[in-house]
Amino acid sequence: MKLAISGKGGVGKTTLTALLAKAFTKRGYRVLAIDADPDANLAAALGYAHPEKIQPIAEMADLIEERTGAKPGTTGAVFKMNPKVDDLPDKLSAEVDGIRLMRMGTVKKGGGGCVCPESTLLRALVQHLLIERTDVVLLDMEAGIEHLGRGTSQFVDRLVVVLEPGKRSLETADKIRELAEDIRLLKLGAVGNKIRDPKDEAFLDKNLKDIPLLGFLPFRDSIIRADMEERPPFEGSEDLVELADQIIEKIIQEKAA
Repeated sequence: MKLAISGKGGVGKTTLTALLAKAFTKRGYRVLAIDADPDANLAAALGYAHPEKIQPIAEMADLIEERTGAKPGTTGAVFKMNPKVDDLPDKLSAEVDGIRLMRMGTVKKGGGGCVCPESTLLRALVQHLLIERTDVVLLDMEAGIEHLGRGTSQFVDRLVVVLEPGKRSLETADKIRELAEDIRLLKLGAVGNKIRDPKDEAFLDKNLKDIPLLGFLPFRDSIIRADMEERPPFEGSEDLVELADQIIEKIIQEKAA
């Protein structure tokens, strides 16, 4: 199972990713969680004690030069377009409660679509994770889907768009859908988060276009407190893990069908 989670900033992408990771491990799956969001906080959401110690791969200058043959930041230089990456998930992932985690980081020079050593390494790594790994892979994305491309999109079981009741969140979801269509990523699903009452569910059900709803997560003060106290959102909220498990079951059933 390979899932990419995207959405507007602040809607709860990382919370959902952490809940899904926990639910998958309870099912007995090996989980590899990938933080591909520039505002990286997945490690903290998973309960990793020292998230600041996990270095983003995009900042590993020596590794990038070793694998591509060119220094990070270079453009126009000759470098390997298919660097060796198959050993990196095992070498560079941190583990917490059976969930392994990697931080991608972002390319700071030339934009996300630049043809440079660091972006080439990241794209090759994503391809490897989605095509060759047998783990459950969860990619916590930014609103854009820069790490995905036509060569890998077909291997994503679902692009999960997280949104909250509100017009701006719906507009972002529609932009993500357009980006996904550009790379032929057509298997989308949405999760409504921060739901306060049935009216919120009805609002999203009525206004969300062309993306099927996979489920809803309620608004919880406990999630806010968990963030303030640097605890995972699933700590003390087993019912939220159960809701994430229902989302997983729906994806599995649709995939089988």
